[in-house]
Amino acid sequence: MDTRAIVIEEYGHEDQLKEQTITLPELGEHQVIVKVHATSINPIDWKLREGYLQQMMPWSFPIILGWDVAGEIVEIGEAVTGWKPGDHIFARPETTRFGTYADYTIVDDHLLAAKPENASFEEAAAVPLAGLTAYQALFLHGHLKTGETILIHAGAGGVGTYAVQLAKLTGAKVITTASSENAALLKELGADEVIDYHTTDFSEVLNDVDLVFDTLGGEIQEKSFKVLKAGRGRLISIVGQPDLDLAKKYDILLAKSIWLEPNGTQLKEMAGFMSEGKIRSIVGHTFPLTADGIKEAHELSQTHHAKGKIVITNEKLN
Repeated sequence: MDTRAIVIEEYGHEDQLKEQTITLPELGEHQVIVKVHATSINPIDWKLREGYLQQMMPWSFPIILGWDVAGEIVEIGEAVTGWKPGDHIFARPETTRFGTYADYTIVDDHLLAAKPENASFEEAAAVPLAGLTAYQALFLHGHLKTGETILIHAGAGGVGTYAVQLAKLTGAKVITTASSENAALLKELGADEVIDYHTTDFSEVLNDVDLVFDTLGGEIQEKSFKVLKAGRGRLISIVGQPDLDLAKKYDILLAKSIWLEPNGTQLKEMAGFMSEGKIRSIVGHTFPLTADGIKEAHELSQTHHAKGKIVITNEKLN
């Protein structure tokens, strides 16, 4: 099947993003073809575009970036059960060179979740990568429990907004860093305390934190060790391997970097939370699924100052 897609033919800056017609691989027996109504931007997209991940993902060109999708199933593989053409789904597909910046994309059936009826395609497309990253960091790796205190860095970002809501849902005390202009939103999402990083050094005002969710790295990550509980504190990072010497110095129980694993079961749980109104997507910015739209979206994502998720809407198909 051929599809219009936004691709890169070599690594580099935003101007490498171009529109092309691409032939998708043959549909596997446990796969479906999805008409893409919306996708979203994540840092992995532009990091791969710039070539930072080429050793981890040594793919041939052209590469279609994007690993979030919300849309409609148009064709199913021979062994697919429980799904049919016309179903509205969302997913975090496997990381292949055939991503979701396209009119059509292929998804393994075990990674699918039904789109909540109370969420738009744009709101659903915001969830998979960022929402699952937050879910896995807090629960699978961070072992967050009711009554514990968590510090979430950059709470107003794409991953942060889900982490704040999931942590509150668990019954944790939620502290986050953000600019003052986002404080009201974060408190509405469940943050108990918002520290303005422009005016306050979090490491000078916090202590006895059970879990730090690091989405920033660098100096912020290093300072985070100081606020954790000795003997019990955990630090989970999605941006870089923590300094194990610092972890030892501060007697930290666990300090590690994680990489998202696509998981349809966990995404279905997230869908349930959305359907029940317990979590919601904060779509801060939308751009069209065109070469120019993706370029602008990448530029915004690279500033690290986007509010909520950056979503790409496929106006050509919607």
